[in-house]
Amino acid sequence: MTPSPAHPPSRRERYRSRVRGCLLGGAVGDALGAPVEFRALAQIRAAHGGAGVRRFLPAYGREGGAITDDTQLTLFTAEGLIRAARPAGSGCDAVPCVDRAYQRWLDTQTHPLPTGERDGWLQGETWLYARRAPGTTCLDALTLRRGGAEPGRAANTSMGCGGVMRVAPVGLLPSRSESEVFTIAERCAALTHGHPCGTLPAGAFAVIVHRLAHCDSIELAVAAAIAELARHPGHEETTLALLAGRKATAHPPSAEVVERLGGGWVGHEALAIAVYAALAHPGPDEVLDALALAVTHSGDSDSTGAICGNILGVLHGEAALPGELARAVEGRDTVLRIADDFARRFGAGSPPPPWEDPADRERYPAG
Repeated sequence: MTPSPAHPPSRRERYRSRVRGCLLGGAVGDALGAPVEFRALAQIRAAHGGAGVRRFLPAYGREGGAITDDTQLTLFTAEGLIRAARPAGSGCDAVPCVDRAYQRWLDTQTHPLPTGERDGWLQGETWLYARRAPGTTCLDALTLRRGGAEPGRAANTSMGCGGVMRVAPVGLLPSRSESEVFTIAERCAALTHGHPCGTLPAGAFAVIVHRLAHCDSIELAVAAAIAELARHPGHEETTLALLAGRKATAHPPSAEVVERLGGGWVGHEALAIAVYAALAHPGPDEVLDALALAVTHSGDSDSTGAICGNILGVLHGEAALPGELARAVEGRDTVLRIADDFARRFGAGSPPPPWEDPADRERYPAG
């Protein structure tokens, strides 16, 4: 029921709407871009017109709304953060729990169904056991660690966007400072990506989400991310990419402007494209326009769409998402279930539910 003007939503209700908007918006953007990933802009325009991709298209054996590894990994990031909050979890350091969550995701990519060897409810969701063009860098880094490699930062030099597209939940942690969410997200990305352009955009993205969850504008959120980036060695390419994305709004929105920012295959370009699309269409009634701009290009359309969806979803809340797409996206019930669990655990305004609840202990075991 929509609150009446005489009864405005509570702080906790607003936070829940932003969490749901962020995770569901990311899934919608992911599914919107998935069918046109790897296609040239000319091909996309020939099939879908100058307005770009504005509806779900067939992909991965579905008539529409299929999500990819971007949404899968985002859900496991959220699950890892929740499990890290357990008294017997990893305490103040959430990254080891997120690392173990990514190992559970790896199971979904290497087994046809749950094996019974892992715990928690998310790994039991059979619809997640589908390979949707997962990034080789993520698969290789996680498999290497499973084979006995030391945990910690990946030894590769990958700049890929697989680190940034999954860390939106880190920015939703309300009790953490900007520098803390930056560091957590950067370290989560570094579990699989070794180059600063693969890890620092994740930290910057978490700061943007964090600021938007606290009601900032996109412009102020991006400025805060750029300021935080300056404190980290190797930030120059990511900073320049964000500055380019912000400057690009001086031109009328178009796919040509998007393509001048890059293809989105690497982390700093993916973040810049998503930020540009969100800045070009920032209003609550412009979400579909922004998503169409974010996915209609010759690059990594699902990742740029997912990041843009995260940004506008947390800015405006769940109600601003395109209703038809939000209802039809694959895995909607799972996305909203984990969003609500996340909001219950971390939301401000009242104490979180006790971990003594048997249902919580079963869904989110420690570790």
